[in-house]
Amino acid sequence: MKTLLISKKDLSYNIEKIKQMARRNGPDDNGNMVKIIAVVKGNAYGLGLIEFTQTLIQHGIDFFAVASPEEAIELRKAGIEKEILLLSPVCIETEIEMLLENNIILTIGSKESATMLEKVVEKKKIQPKVHLKIDTGFGRYGFLYNKPEEILKTLKECPHLEIHGMFSHFSESFSKNKKWTEEQFNRFLSVVEVLKLNEISYGMLHISNSSAFLRYPTMDLNAVRIGSAFTGRTIGGNFGFKKIGTLKTNIAEIKILPKGYNIGYGNTYQTKKETKIAVLPIGHSDGFGIDGTEQKFKMISKIKAGIKNVIKNQNTKVEMNGKMYSVLGQIGMYHTVIDITGNENLKVGQEVELEVRTVYIDNRIKRQYQ
Repeated sequence: MKTLLISKKDLSYNIEKIKQMARRNGPDDNGNMVKIIAVVKGNAYGLGLIEFTQTLIQHGIDFFAVASPEEAIELRKAGIEKEILLLSPVCIETEIEMLLENNIILTIGSKESATMLEKVVEKKKIQPKVHLKIDTGFGRYGFLYNKPEEILKTLKECPHLEIHGMFSHFSESFSKNKKWTEEQFNRFLSVVEVLKLNEISYGMLHISNSSAFLRYPTMDLNAVRIGSAFTGRTIGGNFGFKKIGTLKTNIAEIKILPKGYNIGYGNTYQTKKETKIAVLPIGHSDGFGIDGTEQKFKMISKIKAGIKNVIKNQNTKVEMNGKMYSVLGQIGMYHTVIDITGNENLKVGQEVELEVRTVYIDNRIKRQYQ
């Protein structure tokens, strides 16, 4: 049985480091510090939505963001009463009603989503909190930044919508080239200025995701959305965070294959000599070997191990006891084969622990905080 092990100590370290960084610019004119919005989408990046969120709450985080209505409702059913922002606009009347009944902050990014929300609000006689989504060049949800008149017209036609925030989304804040990120930031500020000139309250402003938060302190505004940084898996550098989440499994089989024997899908690899292999019951469905990300193995029985993907699905190496071993053939959905020729210490059933891309791990695999 596989188990995703999550270090509470390392997670706590990352949370406190982010909180400290959020104080770097000091308080704003109203004496408020930058608000941390914890993004817990994708089953909290694979780390378990409920327990991950509860851990953040224990560290003083009190504002959360999700990508789907299902995630928002799951948090409420678990008894979490903190503020929850649904980042994706919803245009289905029954979904809007359900979300409002559960006190979820909704996003509007078009005339259609705003009009439908206004209709429900009028019918239910309630006053929801709403965030405006501005498309500054990502090309997904949101009012186009260069058509502010559409925003003003929509808000005028929907007088029951109380705007508590406005946000946008960077498309490549992880890049070393900051020109495009600065362009998106300035586009967002141009919309802020239009609303200000028209005396429309916009509340909380947030555009920085984890990458922008780490690279561009001047873009913090009065709130930031942090997700991957909590897990320590940031693009373009580690920034001193600790990676959390290792997958524990067992060696499923050991055997010797003859020379010229195929291994894996597509017959892309043949043994060049008699080869001793170990089969591990892990693969892409476990977040292993995905996108060329660096992975690390660690044998629980004091066998140090590591894996570094040199070329996707090829030339992947496993280090055990100071010696490098190869992953043979293509990594499968559920299984991986490694070359252990000459090693007599590894045994069937032996536990191994490896770093994986947690967001890709099957939700049926047990999450264990320790």
